[in-house]
Amino acid sequence: QVQLVESGGGLVQAGGSLRLSCVASGRTFRTKPMGWFRQAPGKEREFVAAISWGGASTSYAESAKGRFTISRDNAKITVFLQMNSLKPEDTAVYYCAAGGGISTERDDYNYWGQGTQVTVSS
Repeated sequence: QVQLVESGGGLVQAGGSLRLSCVASGRTFRTKPMGWFRQAPGKEREFVAAISWGGASTSYAESAKGRFTISRDNAKITVFLQMNSLKPEDTAVYYCAAGGGISTERDDYNYWGQGTQVTVSS
């Protein structure tokens, strides 16, 4: 069983930065690819970024490329999402997920956190 807890969300002005963290419990975490998704009000949950279990491979949504960086520290059982140059359209609840591959599809992820709110003001 894997449990995921996100933190680091908050209110930031456009152009600012936030670093999200996701701490996992469960000894299988180190072998699982991890991802970040987000869901804005009235919209579908969408892929943001993913990272392989060893950290060597990453994938990003077009909207995240060049601004967001996903990383992980398996010793601390934590995955991070560094978000720079934030825009109002990045406002959403951000979810951490653990799954079976570096995938952009929600259904490929088996475990989800409760989410952390990110609000970017203009």
